[in-house]
Amino acid sequence: MIYSSAPGKFVVMGEHAVVYGKPALALAIDMRFTLRMAPGKTFRVNGKPATNATMSPHMRWISQAHGNQPVSVFIDGRVPAGSGLGSSAALSAAYSGAVRTLSGESADHESVARESYEAEFAAQGRGSPMDTSAACNGGGVALNVPYAKKDLLWHIEKNGNAWDVSRFDVPEMTFVIGNTGIRAATGPLVEKVRKYREESEFAYNIVEEIGQLTLDGMKCITSNDWVELGTLMSYNHRLLGILGVSCPELDSLVEAALPTSYGAKLTGSGGGGCMVALTDKPEQTAAAIRAAGGTPYIVKTGVPGLEVKVREKKPANQGKKKNPRKSKRDEPSE
Repeated sequence: MIYSSAPGKFVVMGEHAVVYGKPALALAIDMRFTLRMAPGKTFRVNGKPATNATMSPHMRWISQAHGNQPVSVFIDGRVPAGSGLGSSAALSAAYSGAVRTLSGESADHESVARESYEAEFAAQGRGSPMDTSAACNGGGVALNVPYAKKDLLWHIEKNGNAWDVSRFDVPEMTFVIGNTGIRAATGPLVEKVRKYREESEFAYNIVEEIGQLTLDGMKCITSNDWVELGTLMSYNHRLLGILGVSCPELDSLVEAALPTSYGAKLTGSGGGGCMVALTDKPEQTAAAIRAAGGTPYIVKTGVPGLEVKVREKKPANQGKKKNPRKSKRDEPSE
């Protein structure tokens, strides 16, 4: 039996711009996809025969990459789907790690990060390795931040874009995530920004500016300057709104969080899903988000990445005490 888990994430700064090789910062959070897997005669997910509805395209791609070995898998997903918190990346990483382990292949973080990114790309048609890198490495990951290259994890190229993925130490910060409850598919929103960027120099420059803001944000993290980091996050949100990937519900939660936080912004592809606020008053910020109609989560960062464990099945009689025969002397007298 293989036990595998990987965390979700939120984007501190840089979503959408990172698709074009610009810098981005992401933090893994204590919301995870956990699964257990064993060999099977047919594919089964949560006890039922696998169908298109029960087996995600990411899982199908990874299974095909390993010869479609039938498995039985039980999944416990604590990362809301379509929320911008990297649910598909966490599932892809956990599934890849388990399949590779079951197949006798290496499930090291880099191998799984590369494979799960390919699964994400195949399912969405566009994107960066940010989410899957965060799911595999955990902690904090920086993409294309020059002064973070001393802690380089891996280099990935796709469709003319390239990303240097580095780890960075996560200082003690408190974030509150607010979920609008609106599920939004990543692919169409990424495509929307692509068209706008190609057709408008204005949009092209916004993407460039988001990349520069992210570099400034990394400097704030390394210097523990939460006031400036919050200001940059809020400005990042306004730029994403100009690109057309925010929505009234996200804007409402961001505005509700601002009075008790350093800054707030949407996280992920947008169109719904979640926002995130940097705050030292998490309970007050969570209450404000709830009052505005969102579901708040006070999240822990700096969490571990992909974890895979193998547990051998015990023999049926292992651990049971034998009952020795009683002698006549042990039998009660009449």
